[in-house]
Amino acid sequence: MEAENTVRTYLANARGHLKTINRHKLLVMHYCFKAGLYRQGLMHDLSKYTPTEFLVGVKYFNGKRSPNTVEREKLGYSSAWLHHKGRNKHHFEYWIDNRPDGDRMMAGVKMPVKYVVEMFCDRIAACRVYLGDNYTDASPYEYYERSHSHYMIHPETDKLLYRLLVILRDYGEENAFAYIRARVLK
Repeated sequence: MEAENTVRTYLANARGHLKTINRHKLLVMHYCFKAGLYRQGLMHDLSKYTPTEFLVGVKYFNGKRSPNTVEREKLGYSSAWLHHKGRNKHHFEYWIDNRPDGDRMMAGVKMPVKYVVEMFCDRIAACRVYLGDNYTDASPYEYYERSHSHYMIHPETDKLLYRLLVILRDYGEENAFAYIRARVLK
């Protein structure tokens, strides 16, 4: 009976996690397409479907928070996140390296603009998925403000992402994507 419940729980978590990552991927694709980033929209987060990331997602799935956060709380690190950030250029963590001046200190490297825009799309989609009906155009900005003080991100990358989040917050989604198409990606 206990094994049967374990299998049922595993299958329910697998369905829930797959539904969550599919919804997120489709939202990011939608936003990337709005920005004109068709290839990035199609290729976004494919590593989430690999066993290294997917199985961890199933194990720690609860439907309310990222399984990576739950794994990090339990183990002190997230193996899925470490795998993910090293394969997806839309994460600023991908762009951390030793400083070029010979100093062994780590620093954020300036991200190509197309990946900053994909990161912007990713943040909107993640907030929509996890906040549901509580999402507003201010949500991605508010999340960034809560987290950003400890980020190791290049100042120009930070400035661009921040500008996009403020435009989204203050002028809405349509205006943010019009700005991206007209001013950022041109």
